[in-house]
Amino acid sequence: MASDPRGKAATLAQRRRLLSSSCRLFFPEDPIKIIRSQGQYMYDEQGEEYIDCINNVAHVGHCHPLVVQAAHEQNQVLNTNSRYLHDNIVDFAQRLSETLPETLCVFYFLNSGAYHGHLSSLIDISPYKFRDLDGQKEWVHVAPLPDTYRGLYREDHPNPAEAYAGEVKRVVSSAQAQGRQIAAFFAESLPSVGGQIIPPAGYFPEVAKHIRKAGGVFVADEIQVGFGRVGKHFWAFQLQGEDFVPDIVTMGKSIGNGHPVACVATTQAVARAFEATGVEYFNTFGGNPVSCAVGLAVLNVLEKEQLQAHAAHVGSFLMELLRQQKAKHPIIGDIRGVGLFIGVDLIKDEATRTPATKEADYLVSRLKENHILLSTDGPGRNVLKFKPPMCFSLDNVQHVVAKLDAILTDMEEKLRSCETLRSQPCGSPAKPCPSLGKWAIAGLLMHSLEAKLQLSFWE
Repeated sequence: MASDPRGKAATLAQRRRLLSSSCRLFFPEDPIKIIRSQGQYMYDEQGEEYIDCINNVAHVGHCHPLVVQAAHEQNQVLNTNSRYLHDNIVDFAQRLSETLPETLCVFYFLNSGAYHGHLSSLIDISPYKFRDLDGQKEWVHVAPLPDTYRGLYREDHPNPAEAYAGEVKRVVSSAQAQGRQIAAFFAESLPSVGGQIIPPAGYFPEVAKHIRKAGGVFVADEIQVGFGRVGKHFWAFQLQGEDFVPDIVTMGKSIGNGHPVACVATTQAVARAFEATGVEYFNTFGGNPVSCAVGLAVLNVLEKEQLQAHAAHVGSFLMELLRQQKAKHPIIGDIRGVGLFIGVDLIKDEATRTPATKEADYLVSRLKENHILLSTDGPGRNVLKFKPPMCFSLDNVQHVVAKLDAILTDMEEKLRSCETLRSQPCGSPAKPCPSLGKWAIAGLLMHSLEAKLQLSFWE
């Protein structure tokens, strides 16, 4: 590939002139210009290599040759809409059905997952969006996030799944007391924006009982966590037990390895109810031959390279090394995750579990300087999120954790941040404190999130 003739500064200036400032960049103070990628690695215009720890879109690895080949070959033959008969769309639907419980057997294909903020209807059921805009609509109801680390019911509760499900029941009852009905419960199978949360086992089945009793359906969002990422299962909702089956499952991002593909899987009952309205479902690009060829190729790679088992093995090793870091560094309050979906919760104080937002931002910046791409999430922007391409290796794990250890050790020595400033107050004559100004910039720019699970209904 020819070297990029345009420098980063010129590209940045042109972007600022032509694109809205609402289209944000990673590392806004010093953004990276990425010009190519392969596997779990990304390369800037100078040829510098970065380890990608967060790109769950390039699910089987950036630019996987078999996925690229599938798109190229089908592009040379035909790409059109789904109103013509074509084998790819039915073959893809069949392959997806083989990964799901038998009752999830009807598929609707889209060109992309509808992201929070692109549609008013989705903003309205997304607390971390609507709280900064017009507020919560009267027909939307928010249930507490089933967070056993800093939520209402924590790790010392005898049955957090039942307790959190009870909160959903109370929300439903409150809505019904106002004369309203419940249409659906929406939840990520593993809430990511909420801070890489692992709901307690048994929570979803109990919630589903309350929702279905009220006449609603259970919608499981697998866009970030499906397709084998959790290792133990192909779908993250399956962590809740073999008998739990959602009424609707949404898929996106990883389904196309970077190609815009998305899908909704549902039951015959739900599909027939929609069909009874007489409204046609059509999406110009959804289910086109190229997209379905790409989707099939992703499934083939997952199977051929045994990436689900790989995610379980590598993820377990990463969790083990991170737990060792937790024992060493007091700033690490919690390590949680499954497979290659892992969160590292950074805190200022063990007793209060106050989010270490500035420290997390600084740590991410230092990792970037060491050519490791990581980011934060959670209401306090203090949870390091690991969601790398599924080809992430054991060597990558050792390298990343070693760098993390070195940076945290340096922070402890220079700032006492990891001692939550208890041992030696910042600014004292013995331990002057460097400016935190730059650390806080990203945190100040980011909206304070309060991501929770949502119930919503239509009258």
